[in-house]
Amino acid sequence: MTVNEFKTTAGLSALCLPEPDREIRGGYVGDLLSWVMGRAKADDAWITIMSNQNILAVASLADVACIILAEGVKLEEDLLATARDKGINVLCGEGDAFSIAAALARELL
Repeated sequence: MTVNEFKTTAGLSALCLPEPDREIRGGYVGDLLSWVMGRAKADDAWITIMSNQNILAVASLADVACIILAEGVKLEEDLLATARDKGINVLCGEGDAFSIAAALARELL
């Protein structure tokens, strides 16, 4: 499933979608950046509530398909510009991490 397809299916909003056709092959939920960096896999959808600049570096290093910000978290405009420049998809949703992960699992499993 693509990032854009999951956005639509899960009722998420796109904050930055430079690669809408990027395939999601798995998921990872976590907020401890060093943990995510070592455990998230390429093409995962990473669900977090973190919104600082370091999430962009971790997303790039882990090569995730997208970052999904849970609980209505948003990114500042300068961080969205950086995400666009780096080709990082960023979605957001009002639901908690559990409900977004459950929606992702229903689509992938």
